[in-house]
Amino acid sequence: MLLAAVVETSRRVSETSRRLEKVDLLARLLLELRPEEIEIVVRFLAGSIRQGRIGIGYATLRDAQGSAAETPSLEIAEVDRTFQSIVETSGSGSQRQRSQLLHQMLSRATQAEQQFLVRLLMGELRQGALEAVMLEALAKASGAAVERVRRAVMLAGDIAPVARALLEQGEAALAQYDVQLFRPVQPMLAGTADDVGEALADLGLGEAALEFKLDGARVQVHRSGDDVVVYSRSLNDVTAAVPEVVEAVRALPGKDLILDGEVLSLQPNGRPQPFQVTMRRFGRKLDVHRMRSELPMTPFWFDLLYLNGGNLLDEPQSRRFATLSEIAGASLIPHTTTSNAERAGEFLEQSLNRGHEGIMAKAIDARYAAGARGQSWLKVKRARTLDLIILAAEWGHGRRHGWLSNLHLGVPDVEKGGFAMLGKTFKGLTDEMLAWQTQELLKIEISRDSYTVYVEPKLVVEIAFNEIQVSPRYPSGLALRFARVKRYRTDKTAAQADTFQTVQRLAGA
Repeated sequence: MLLAAVVETSRRVSETSRRLEKVDLLARLLLELRPEEIEIVVRFLAGSIRQGRIGIGYATLRDAQGSAAETPSLEIAEVDRTFQSIVETSGSGSQRQRSQLLHQMLSRATQAEQQFLVRLLMGELRQGALEAVMLEALAKASGAAVERVRRAVMLAGDIAPVARALLEQGEAALAQYDVQLFRPVQPMLAGTADDVGEALADLGLGEAALEFKLDGARVQVHRSGDDVVVYSRSLNDVTAAVPEVVEAVRALPGKDLILDGEVLSLQPNGRPQPFQVTMRRFGRKLDVHRMRSELPMTPFWFDLLYLNGGNLLDEPQSRRFATLSEIAGASLIPHTTTSNAERAGEFLEQSLNRGHEGIMAKAIDARYAAGARGQSWLKVKRARTLDLIILAAEWGHGRRHGWLSNLHLGVPDVEKGGFAMLGKTFKGLTDEMLAWQTQELLKIEISRDSYTVYVEPKLVVEIAFNEIQVSPRYPSGLALRFARVKRYRTDKTAAQADTFQTVQRLAGA
């Protein structure tokens, strides 16, 4: 298939706000693809490529464009092969060779195709074909039940291979996507409640399971016998960074299991180290032996997804936790069960007094909804915070001259696509944070003007705020009042940030 067909579908999807029309456009395109094109196109329309980041910056893309072709000739497979060749090019002169490969491809692209490819490579492709919409399109194209498709994607951790299997083999192919050791499952995510009373009311089941909300790194650990692999929140293998966690899991009873939990570094008095300190254990250049001595990690487990051949995802939370309690011993997360708001408030104070973020309130009958954010798990914190995405940053003045300072804050809009801006802030930034964010934001720059650097929407930052107010200043209609930076969430991807729909709910909009 020609790339032009994908570009045209992307354009039409971006121009309609009607969800059913988006689904229909995508479904029709999916049915026209050859098997080898399915994974490529599904990733393109979700705003990514099979190869991930390929080391091409905005300046290189700009210089490589040149004049556009008059008629479409680029095929999808050719584009994918070019991306692969760019990734595989290394050594002396590799930058020049990458630029030549890029130029050769773009010189055969029409103007619309050039714009599509540039936005794709810069992470700026916001045509509204979000994963939820693509799931529905896959279901429509294949005739499969959308819930079965959603579950398969959650368990596979990736929509692209599920799409190919489904469109090639039909709904029966989804049976292969069950819980499987050493294939990480997308983590279940939590909604937000303003206080414990609201959390108990929203769960609406009388008793709720309460747990300390730790300020550490989310991990998922798979074990079969002595083989142990530790995965991060983003499903990356981080086993080598935390050997003490591997040893702790090997010491647990049971042969085969999948644990969900949090790891953090504790101070000698038992209080947690700041989040950014804990995250040093996951740095790229890491002397594990030295860091293990200086910054030991302690795991706390709060869920059990698999045990000795049995898939526990569909078991209620109370049963999963009871089974976990028999296994985890002292590494079980501090917890209680109550229907009493006063007792829940006391439990929240215990967590805060011990230096933790707050508590989690969980419905005791809830299944483990891998990859989903809903109202079965609710986080309750003292301060109101949201995980937002940096869309741009402005150069600072005075003492902050030379640093990127004022941050443009946004959230994904899962209904309309793209991002909703919620305001700007430079508050809460230390000199260390200013230096770090300037370095990191320039790595993902896509364009700039005289005072603003626009970046790929991928860096997640936790923002504390007083309230959400109506604001005619931004197209979203909402803005955060007294927003300030609490910390960067380098353990989270943009897909795991809070959504505009969450913000609307918190605002009562």
